[in-house]
Parts: sequence; C-alpha cells; structure tokens
Amino acid sequence: MKLKLIYCFLFLFVQFSAFADAIDFKGKVVDAKTNQPLIGATVNIPDLRLSVATNINGEFAIKSIPTKGRFVVQIQYLSYKTLTQTVDFSSTDPMVFALQPSVIESHEVVITGTPITSGSRSNSTSASVVTKEQLQGSSTNLIDALARQVPGVSQITTSQAISKPVIRGLSYNRVVTLNDGVKQQGQQWGDEHGIEMDQFAAGRVEVLRGAASLQYGSDALGGVINVIDPPTPGEGNIQGEFLTNYSSNNGLSNTSVMLSGNDNGFVWRGRGTYQNAYSFNTPAGRYINSGFNQTNVSGMFGLNKAWGYSHVNFSYFKDNIGFYDAEPGDPLYNENTSRTLDYPRQDIRHYKVALNNNFLFGSSSLKLDLGFQKNQRRELEDSPTPSLFFDMNTYSLDAKYYLPESNGWHPVIGLSSSLSHSINLGEELLIPAYDEYSTGAFIYAKKVWGQNTFSAGARFDYIKNKGKAQNDEAGDPIFTGFDNKFSNVSAALGYTHIFNDVLSFKANAGSAFRAPNPAELGSNGVHEGTSRYEIGNAGLSPERSYQADATLEYGSGFVTGSFGIYENYIHNYIYASNTNKEQITVTDEESGEPRNYDVYRYGQVNANLYGFEGNLTLHPVPFIHIENTFSYTEAKNTSFDRPLPLIPAGTLHNTLRFEPKVKGIKDFYFYAGIDNYFKQNRVDATFETPTDGYTLLNAGIGATFNIGKQPLKLYVSGTNLTNKAYYDALSRLRPGRYSQEDPTYGVYNMGRNITFGVYIPFGTNK
Repeated sequence: MKLKLIYCFLFLFVQFSAFADAIDFKGKVVDAKTNQPLIGATVNIPDLRLSVATNINGEFAIKSIPTKGRFVVQIQYLSYKTLTQTVDFSSTDPMVFALQPSVIESHEVVITGTPITSGSRSNSTSASVVTKEQLQGSSTNLIDALARQVPGVSQITTSQAISKPVIRGLSYNRVVTLNDGVKQQGQQWGDEHGIEMDQFAAGRVEVLRGAASLQYGSDALGGVINVIDPPTPGEGNIQGEFLTNYSSNNGLSNTSVMLSGNDNGFVWRGRGTYQNAYSFNTPAGRYINSGFNQTNVSGMFGLNKAWGYSHVNFSYFKDNIGFYDAEPGDPLYNENTSRTLDYPRQDIRHYKVALNNNFLFGSSSLKLDLGFQKNQRRELEDSPTPSLFFDMNTYSLDAKYYLPESNGWHPVIGLSSSLSHSINLGEELLIPAYDEYSTGAFIYAKKVWGQNTFSAGARFDYIKNKGKAQNDEAGDPIFTGFDNKFSNVSAALGYTHIFNDVLSFKANAGSAFRAPNPAELGSNGVHEGTSRYEIGNAGLSPERSYQADATLEYGSGFVTGSFGIYENYIHNYIYASNTNKEQITVTDEESGEPRNYDVYRYGQVNANLYGFEGNLTLHPVPFIHIENTFSYTEAKNTSFDRPLPLIPAGTLHNTLRFEPKVKGIKDFYFYAGIDNYFKQNRVDATFETPTDGYTLLNAGIGATFNIGKQPLKLYVSGTNLTNKAYYDALSRLRPGRYSQEDPTYGVYNMGRNITFGVYIPFGTNK
C-alpha cells in the first residue's frame, strides 16, 4: 500500500511537471590560448545525469534544460585542465568555455556523494575519483581495482574473488558502498562476504575518506564508496561499448557489453557482463579450488525533462566462488586449471531495483531515491543443498530537499529510512533471523564567500534491531534473541580555502556512530568461511567516533600532489577476539566426526586510528609522468594497549609513465611501476602474525587505433612481474589467519599476471 501511494505521488508530480518551462543549453568549448574549437570535449551536468560531446565546431547543445537553477557543469578534454563551473540557467545566451592546455591531470573534479555537488577544491571532504578507464585492467573485482589506485584505500581479501574495502584502517560495516544512490545491503558483516557489484557498470567511482554519518547515517565511520552510473547521452544519440580482457595467471576472462540511448528525453541503458576464472597461481602452485564465475545483468529506463529526471535502475548479480576447507598438513596447491568449481563454494545472488529522481522547483529541488534489494547467500559444503543460507530483503528511502540559496548559504534537509528482513533457510545456523529498522534526518548548510567555504550539519538517527529466539529439536536454545534500540546525534564541520590557482586547503571535524549489526549482537555457531565459532553479545553499545582530518592540495605545470593527516578516536569499538584461547568441539552432522574450533566472542574496546596519505606527481616534460601515492595507518586498542587487528601495512606506489605522441595512433602510453608494502609488525597477537615487507614490479602499454572512424583501444598490463612470493597483511589466507594451530600455514598471494585487453566504444551522434 505504501509503495502504491509513493508511485501515485510520483505519477501526479510528473504529470504536473510536464508543463515546466525548458530551454536548450548551448555553448562552445575552445582552446584558451588559440581560441580554436575543441572537437569531442565532454560536457557533463552531474545533477541532471546528462553528458554530450562537442561537434567539429566545438559546439554543443543540451535540450530541455530547466529555465531556473544553478548547476555544476564539468568540461573535460585530453591534455587540458578540467573546467568545473557553476552555471545559472536563467541566462539563455550561449556560453564559451575556454580550457587551458596542461600536461597534468587536473586535481579539480566534481564530487556528487556529499550533500551538495561541487568541485573538489571547494568540498571539505577528502575524496578521490576513479574513472571508467582506470577500472579496466588486471583487477578481479571493483574493490581490487580501487585499492590499487586510491591512497588510503586497501582491501581485506579471501582468495581472489572476495575483497572488502578498507578506508583509513576501517572496514566491514564501517564503510558504506552506494550504487544508484542506494546503500548496498548484502550481509556485509561477514569476513568472506564481498561487494555484489559489476566493476564495468560504473561510469566512475568516488571514494570519500573520513566519517560520513551526517549524510549516510550508521556504518559510514570510515568513508563511502559511491559507484556512479554513466551519464545518459545527449538527445537523439545512441552510445555503447564492448570490452574484453584475459589474464594469464588465473585464466580470468571478462566480457562486458553496454548500449545506451536518449530519444526525446526517454533514456535507457542495458549491460551484460560475464567473468570466469580458474584457480589462481602463486609461486608455490595454484591455490586449490579458488576459481570463480560471475554474471551481471543491469538496465535503466526513465525520463530526462525540464522538471528533472526519473530513472528506474535494475540489476541481477550472480557469483559462484570456490573455497578450500584445509587444515595444517593438507596440501594447499596443485596445477589444476579446470573451470569447474568443487565444494565447498558460495552461491551468491543479489537483485536490486532503484527509482532515482531529481525534481526541480525553480531554484529548489528534491532528490528522492527508493530502493529494494534481495540478497541470497548460500554456502554449499559438499552438495547443492546449502548448509548456510541467508535470505534478506531490504527496502530503503533517501530524500534530500535543496532549499533556495540565500545570502551565500546553501541549505539542505534530508530524510532516510530502511527496513531489512533476514531469515535462515539453511541446515546450519550462525546468526538469528532478524529485522532491522532505521530512520534518520539531517540538516546541512554550506556557505561560500570569496575563496572560502564553510559547511556544518547535524543528524539524528534511530535504529532498532530485533533478533528472533530459536531452539533446537531438543528444546535447547540456539539463539536467545535480542531487541535493541539505539539513537544518536551526529555533527560535522568543514572548511576549505583556495589560496590561488594551484594551492588549496581543506579540513573536517565531527562525530559519527555505528550501531551493532545482527551478527555482533546474536551470533552463535560455526562460521565456515572463517573456520571459527562466533558468539555475539546482545549488550553491545553503539560505536561513537570523533574524527578530524586536514589536507593540503597543490597543482602546477610541473608538480601536482596532496598530503593529508587524520585521526579517528572510536569509543566502544566492536570486534571479535579469542583472547582466552577458548575452544569448543562441534560434531559434524554428516560425518559424525568432532572438530575443534576457536571461540571468538564479540566485545568492545576504545580505539584510536591515525595516519597520513597523499600523492605526488612530477612532470619534467609533457610526455613523462612520475606518479607516487603513499598511505600509512596506525591503529591502537587503547583499552588494552595493543594494536587493532586487520590494519593495512604502509604502502608506497611509484610509477614512471610515458605518453609520447606517435603518428597514426592516439593515447599511446607505457609505464613501469614499483609497489612497496612495508612490514606490518603491529598486529593483534591473539590471532595475527606479523608480515614482512615486499616489493612488486608492474608494467603496461596501450594505445587507441582508428579503423576508419571506429576507435579501438588495445592494452597489456603486467603485475608482480618477478613472481614474488609474499603474504599481504590483509589476506585472510596468510599464516596466522588461515590457521591458529600452525602459524606457518598459509597461502601466498597471486604470482605473475599478464592481462590483455580490448575496449571498443561506439555510437551515433545527432
């Protein structure tokens, strides 16, 4: 009934808004020095989800633009500084955008994942943007691709197919992942639960580092990964792409096809992606049964009109992942390259429908995102019948109303709500069936004066978790159940100052929180993915974070870079530990054999995380780029004066990239890189062992060729070219994490890997 009322409201609103006044936004993009037109420059309006390219005269036209309102417009062109400008559409005169030639990548990008869309230099949030081109390569999933490129971002891995994002040392339910404006909900509390997203479907990805609870509520203690769909093409245009690549190490083959169009404001997009890999190779052999296959189908249809836009997004994600249930003494490696997965394995299916809207009311607007997700996670031990089977349905609403600007102030009020219902359908049990309800409201304001920007906001949240009690056949309790209610007030302050065209500063301070998740509150059983017995604690309190960060950014013709520092003190930090070396014996129902498991109980401590991150790029000549990124996090359990677990080692990535002009081809490049990972001696000795430092050598080459008018991009990239044997500090298969019985028993990370790729964009333009 509620959904019917919402859809009726939307229908009436669209009918009313159909008569909204509209204009054509026209302009020209030229070289600032020569005044020559730039052909093929991209003009993008993020808040309207529209993008067009300039014609042979450097001109563009975007039809059915609202007659009122101020919108951020971004213009991009290769070898030129990206231009970000706020445009008042009340003026109908054609605009001329003059781009400055530049050998550097502009450090000014548009950020949409914060309450108000703006250029990064006037946005206090520490953020990085990863483009579609950067997501292509030798990575096995979306998080793997981000961890290779964004300072401050790492990944907790289980074999090759599962990666959990880590931002400034925080992971699991402390990092929010968004897609189609909707929080991804997939039982992300689990160690071996990855992110159910197609890395090739993203138009770009924004990584927001630092607490973001003001806008996103609970779980955004560490940051946000905002996966943004490609913008819709200009009216009358059809665009598409085909990409495929193959990796030598694991036989990983990726194929993805997309087609998108715009017919008089009716927009649509469809995509299909398939991935398949056999067991990955290490310097000691192939890790047994570590292959995976993944199928993704997604689409969008909707309207882009003068009143804004309304889009329906839908997707289906299916992932089959092999596991290996080994104990000390069992072999870890073989040379099997079969693509058939053995047992045990995971069968994951994620369905999602999202209705994304931006309704314009003159100088104010309403963004409304409605979502439904169904996550089915099956863990299969030795047959197609699931041992563990979580089935969760989530309904969500997120609304933000942008009030008219007044005296330089940009106010926003927001409301969000979600309802999750999870049940157990498997033979074994780990967490109880539960219902989780949350609602929150915030107010935010941003003021710009001169070269300064100030922002402030406050938020109230209410969360209710109810776990259902359950007994076994003998009447003994398996789950005692829980009924918890949490409320919280969060606040945030931000400030930016642009000193000149090349130097800027930003800083943030505030508080955030995270409510305990159902696994932390009510677990009682063997978690096969972690080979341990987990026991929850219904008396847990919410985590409370107090954080501050500051970043200095610089960009000139020779040097670009940034350096940031941060500190995040978390009161009542939740994690599971085996401090007392407690064990429990569980009898396998099928074999009848007993097995000992380490018992991990959820508790709370106080924690302090601090560190630094940044990047530095040198351009001695226009075609040479010396790129460097670095990050370091120190994390301490202050209650017991010892390190926190699962904290990334310090990293330093160095790349020498050449982009010479070669007649007859475009965008030619080749590079060589050295990735340095330092020792991680600060570990929680109750279930971790230190890891040594290591250095990896990488290289690649690529170019775009024109076959007639059709561009064709070819590339080859190689990672770990020396076939280095190493253990990553965040690998769950490394010694000490794989088995506590034998701290030398573990699985090496992936060895040498060469990836060959093809990318073909195509389409028609009117």
